[in-house]
Amino acid sequence: MTLKPVGTSDLLVSPLNLGGNVFGWTADEATSFAVLDAYAAAGGNFVDTADSYSAWVPGHSGGESEAIIGRWTAARGNRDDVVIATKVGQHPEFKGLKPETIKAGAEASLARLGTDRIDLYYTHYDDESVPVEDIITALDGLVRAGKVRHIAVSNISPERLRASLEFSDREGLAKYVAIQPHYNLVSRDTYEGERAALAVEHGLSAIPYFALAAGFLTGKYRPDGPSVDSPRAQGAAKLLKDPKALDVLAKLDEIAAAHDVDVAEVALAWLAAQPTVVAPLASARTPDQLKPLLSFPDLKLTDTDLTTLTNASNP
Repeated sequence: MTLKPVGTSDLLVSPLNLGGNVFGWTADEATSFAVLDAYAAAGGNFVDTADSYSAWVPGHSGGESEAIIGRWTAARGNRDDVVIATKVGQHPEFKGLKPETIKAGAEASLARLGTDRIDLYYTHYDDESVPVEDIITALDGLVRAGKVRHIAVSNISPERLRASLEFSDREGLAKYVAIQPHYNLVSRDTYEGERAALAVEHGLSAIPYFALAAGFLTGKYRPDGPSVDSPRAQGAAKLLKDPKALDVLAKLDEIAAAHDVDVAEVALAWLAAQPTVVAPLASARTPDQLKPLLSFPDLKLTDTDLTTLTNASNP
């Protein structure tokens, strides 16, 4: 895989950001290791997780995904070869973005990951009860301490994002180098517009989550098709009632057939072709599910393909 820089940072990452939300949830540790091994063997080096994964599972406390990734890097001896991104603000014991919460959350993540630094550290959801100045100052402290290499942001309003970036510039503090928005062919207005404009203005890379719309853009969900045994099936099924989403799926089918590839590859290739996008984020429960995700960087969509999908998915 050809590695790409993340924003203005020195991080070089593969074009598929492997999502770790399934590790310890729908993929047990052995299967998670198999997925990570297959990803690394294909040249992948960019793994995403969060301190809250998978606190929603009965009996889990949060941090299960980080712990599995940490044990995998220790077992394989490859920590220096992997760019690890994690997030703060949603762990049950570390809710919100008060400075003391950010610091404590980072220490807990470092311990679970079994590492001395986090390569890319996101604020998971903005906490509007805390001034952006306090959040950035706390993150800057982690960077200065060598515990975080670069900082990033996920779910945040354009106004708060701009204020954060301008404060970093004004005070010479650590600055967000990436944004992880909810962005895909059937959810475009969540990023395109003010957030994307700020990314361009400040040199941020976009690393979209829900890149395959909870599995809908893999093509395995169909109006008259068989039910799919997946924890995400309910979310994807909602799109089966959306005429625009079904039109996007039809266009994906046509283009996938023309290139003799999976629908998921086309959806990821379209996303990767959008301005500021460096590495769409997608997860796989098994090595077999990973295969089409790994193949999308080799797919060369034509200008006509891209225009067809863009027009079909216009908000």
